[in-house]
Amino acid sequence: MYKMKQINMREAGDPDVLFIETAVVPTPKSDELLIKVAFAGVNRPDILQRQGLYPMPKGVTPIMGLELSGEVVALGENVKNFNIGDFVCALADGGAYAEYCVVKAGQTLPIPKGYTLQEAAMLPETFFTVWANLFMQHQMKQGESLLVHGGSSGIGITALAIAKSLGIKTFATVGNAEKCKVVEQLGAVAINYKTENFVETIRQHQKGVDGVLDLVGAGYFEQNLEILNKDGRIFLIGFMGGNIVEQVDLLKIAVKRATLTGSTMRGRTTEEKSAIAQSLLDNVWEKLSNSEIVKPILHRCYDFREVQQAHREIDKGTHIGKILLAF
Repeated sequence: MYKMKQINMREAGDPDVLFIETAVVPTPKSDELLIKVAFAGVNRPDILQRQGLYPMPKGVTPIMGLELSGEVVALGENVKNFNIGDFVCALADGGAYAEYCVVKAGQTLPIPKGYTLQEAAMLPETFFTVWANLFMQHQMKQGESLLVHGGSSGIGITALAIAKSLGIKTFATVGNAEKCKVVEQLGAVAINYKTENFVETIRQHQKGVDGVLDLVGAGYFEQNLEILNKDGRIFLIGFMGGNIVEQVDLLKIAVKRATLTGSTMRGRTTEEKSAIAQSLLDNVWEKLSNSEIVKPILHRCYDFREVQQAHREIDKGTHIGKILLAF
């Protein structure tokens, strides 16, 4: 039996609970690939899992890590579209914080042309999430406008980059001048939420927006409704500002004919995730290869032995773009 290093946690808590252990290399099931991990993404769901706030789906490994890039080293017997030696990136159901990880073939994608393994590791979690929520069923269309909260996060940067490639006007809320510069380079009107009211700033440009991508939740709900155009859409994918809204005037939702949708990626079935992967391959991967969508922004890549430091960086909340672990 082959052995590998993986990152585990003693209990729920701060980054000190994370430790490295030796484990048996997993065996892929019939519809899975075994990938020798080159890089794994560190994402907010990992932080929530470490804190004990993100319940595990049934039957999923307790090892963290939802995205990775690397080399295919073994195939399940029913896998037809990949070969041993292929370099890929993938949305894992868990287990990417390890030297080897099994992933569903349907959730695996080739490395876009012109991308390094490090760059490709930054794609799956944000692209699956943003594409499924905002664009896959043409929820947002060319000529419309989109407000992105948390514009300098991995999700925010991906949303702004895809929106720009589709001819959608963007606004983005961020928390400092450096982050303002980043979202402006992605074509967005930057709004520093610490010094500006985003409703007022948007109204200096236009009446309202057609869509709001919200990672904040309760804290912005009233203002999101206020700035929404008729037939506007609010996409709830994060709740950093809480998930309970005390008072909501439902009449405002009705008058604006507003649509509210919410989703998490981890709760989706393999079939749903595979459909998103296929849609990305059909609609987005060529744009990545042709540089029609800008590459993700790397904040920092840590050696996997420095995982505690990587988690502290995300806890701080000052990073811009993605944080990776190198294996």
